Amino acid sequence: MEVSAYILIQTELGKAAEVATAVAELPGVVAADDVTGPYDVIVRATAADIDALGRMVASRLQAVDGITRTLTCPIVNL
Repeated sequence: MEVSAYILIQTELGKAAEVATAVAELPGVVAADDVTGPYDVIVRATAADIDALGRMVASRLQAVDGITRTLTCPIVNL
């Protein structure tokens, strides 16, 4: 069952646009947008399952230069 999530990203000062561009190219990323507020970039991502999503965040997304913190919010269907 495919899973989708919003991933909230904090970046180093002045790196939001660069991070959003880099993250948008990662497999599984549907959209990456610069935002204002406590987070700098919000990503919408999909993966085959929750484990694959976790691997994508830990091994690919968090390796992008300029990211200081992420918060993954899986989408639930109530």
